[in-house]
Amino acid sequence: MSRPRVAAICTIYYPNSHADVIVTKFLEGLPTDEGLLSSQVEIVALYIDHVLENDIGLKIAKHYGVPVYPSIRRALHAGASKLNVDAVLLVGEHGDYPWNERGRHMYPRRYFFEQIAGVFAESGRLVPVFSDKHLAYDYRDAQWMWDRAQELKIPLMAGSSLPLAWRNPWIEYEKETPVEEALAVGYGGVEAYGYHAIESLLCMVERRRGGESGVVSVQCLEGDEVWEARDRGQWSGELAEAACAPVEGKPAGSMQEQVEKPAVFLFEHADGLKTAVVMLDGYVNQFAYAGRVGGVVQGSEFHLYPQEHYYHFSYLDLNIQQFFLTGKAPYPPERTLLATGMIDAAMNSRHECHRRMETPWLKVAYRSYDQLPIRPRGPRAQGACLDPQSRARLVAHR
Repeated sequence: MSRPRVAAICTIYYPNSHADVIVTKFLEGLPTDEGLLSSQVEIVALYIDHVLENDIGLKIAKHYGVPVYPSIRRALHAGASKLNVDAVLLVGEHGDYPWNERGRHMYPRRYFFEQIAGVFAESGRLVPVFSDKHLAYDYRDAQWMWDRAQELKIPLMAGSSLPLAWRNPWIEYEKETPVEEALAVGYGGVEAYGYHAIESLLCMVERRRGGESGVVSVQCLEGDEVWEARDRGQWSGELAEAACAPVEGKPAGSMQEQVEKPAVFLFEHADGLKTAVVMLDGYVNQFAYAGRVGGVVQGSEFHLYPQEHYYHFSYLDLNIQQFFLTGKAPYPPERTLLATGMIDAAMNSRHECHRRMETPWLKVAYRSYDQLPIRPRGPRAQGACLDPQSRARLVAHR
């Protein structure tokens, strides 16, 4: 039986870019706790928006015999005169694109998706599309993408790899869990990594009683206002400490002493739940989560290990593969639509003097999955993820 044919549409392809850590694993194998797994889909076409001095995409494509096309349309045609693939892998992360005045990296995800949808429309056939990370840097573009996908009935999957990382300790709420309070911790860039922290938060709280109800207000605070908001009770220091507790390698002293440029996103959900994302760059180097259920606080590290080889993306690839094989997203794409709007509103709040923003357009209500996505169940990587031969395989064609 032939494998589904996939076109990979990428912004750029250099070592450890998202194109590399996603597409390359489909070509070379997926290191997981369960072993080194072969891909069940076939990359048959590649488009790279720009090739710079550090490109490896052309070399890898040549080694594996994958044609590189000069346009998105030709990549989706894959040597024919109309759509000639069974799925599209859209990786619009990284690349030489500007930042706007609101601190948003202007990746052309909507522009890419418009062309993909256009090929579907002119060919009279639809195939599943995975879109990496948030849908667009501007929520209006994301809403357009969502509406276009709904209009054409395009099977859509999107989002971050963080919900598929190792959890230490393992926490997975049953559906309808009465979550009283929740918080996620992140590090790194406020926009790029703040988005990952938001998805880490949503993948947990969407399993609360009634499901996700959407977000009605967002505020971003920075500097001393972060700690003042904690002291006012706008976010929980207790939950932040619980989230950070499993993270190894923290410096001595308190988070307040160690973090030079803290930031916090404050969210109010339509059902009254209040959540937060606290960015603690300089104190932690992993993402984490904590929630209060029945008065009891539990925290968990979302562990990305080993970071230098990005093996948590193997689990993202396995879920993408399942989506390409079945046409059904393993978790709700509405999560990514909502997370896109939340980071967009947070960055707008930041730009507009950290004001609280009412967000009636973010009442994106949805229910979480019934069947557990493909994820590692241990607290740390094992198996092929730690095998030197697997590591060598992933750098053999650099």
